[in-house]
Amino acid sequence: VQLQASGGGLVQPGGSLRLSCAASRRIFSSTSMAWFRQAPGKEREFVAKIRWGAGTSYFADSVQGRFTFSRDKAENTLFLQMNNLKPEDTGLYYCALDRRGRISSSDSEYEYRGQGTQVTVSS
Repeated sequence: VQLQASGGGLVQPGGSLRLSCAASRRIFSSTSMAWFRQAPGKEREFVAKIRWGAGTSYFADSVQGRFTFSRDKAENTLFLQMNNLKPEDTGLYYCALDRRGRISSSDSEYEYRGQGTQVTVSS
């Protein structure tokens, strides 16, 4: 499965972006997906994860209440809506997928990872 992330860009603090993660194959209900990010000089960080079928989602404390998921099941695409962005949200965001449904906060538990899309929050 190939994952294509897009939607990043430069935005001012308080702004919004919607990231997309398109899978090359059909996503089954047992699949889990997640977003991670990495800022320069920092370790990779969990952002959010979701069970594709049920839609059950979990968010890092740092983004809770500001980020939400949506899904286009027909297009096998996961969206991450990011509102009220802060400079500390800056980083390379990439999505991950696990067909076994390991709803993990560690990217090493996911079978597939995309290349990432850059998000920069700055005035």
